[in-house]
Amino acid sequence: MDNLHIGRHISGQFNEDLERVINNVMQMGGLVEKQLTDALTAVHNTDEVLAQEVLNNDYQINAYEVSIDDECTRIIAKRQPAAGDLRLIMAIVKTIADLERIGDEAEKIAHVALESFSSKQQDLLVNLENLGRGVLEFLHLTLDAFTRMDLDAAIKIHQMDDKINREYEALMRQLMTYMMEDPRAIPQVMTVIWSARALERIGDRCQNICEYIIYFVKGKVVRHTTAEAVKNLTSE
Repeated sequence: MDNLHIGRHISGQFNEDLERVINNVMQMGGLVEKQLTDALTAVHNTDEVLAQEVLNNDYQINAYEVSIDDECTRIIAKRQPAAGDLRLIMAIVKTIADLERIGDEAEKIAHVALESFSSKQQDLLVNLENLGRGVLEFLHLTLDAFTRMDLDAAIKIHQMDDKINREYEALMRQLMTYMMEDPRAIPQVMTVIWSARALERIGDRCQNICEYIIYFVKGKVVRHTTAEAVKNLTSE
């Protein structure tokens, strides 16, 4: 726990409470990452069975969110944390909310594997997968930064969302063009569009989590701050 910049407390039980919550967040993050990985794999392999597993397993992520949120509420009520401890609890509460929503977005992506696509439409799926792999790396790096509450990593990762947004916009232009050229493919293309949107939203959620890390370490809210101002936090 020392690598999270958390001091030891007089109450050993308080330390145990914090460690338990942090471990649960890590487990939840691992499950969310697996859900996204499985959803993208299901799309790549047109694996309906794996896609259905993603849909069926979402309840586990929801259960983690409820359990961790309840535990954080109990800690606040019983321990009345202040300063860094309170910022940590608040960062955790906000993070698990974003992780739950990432799980929901993974569900939307899994639905693509349940659709039928012609051989001519496979290029759309390839480009969707390319965007997905970039987002998956974004999520992995974000979870790693959260595990260590690494300020420098969070600031660096925060900038990655711009790249995700550019790739998303390029894919959307391609999808719109495809629909105009072949109106009969609109139902399938709309499924890909919703999935691409889900991936873009996951990128936004990852950026949010990076901002929670910054909030915990620096005590600053950077939600409406420019990217350049966030980048300059490393020199403060």
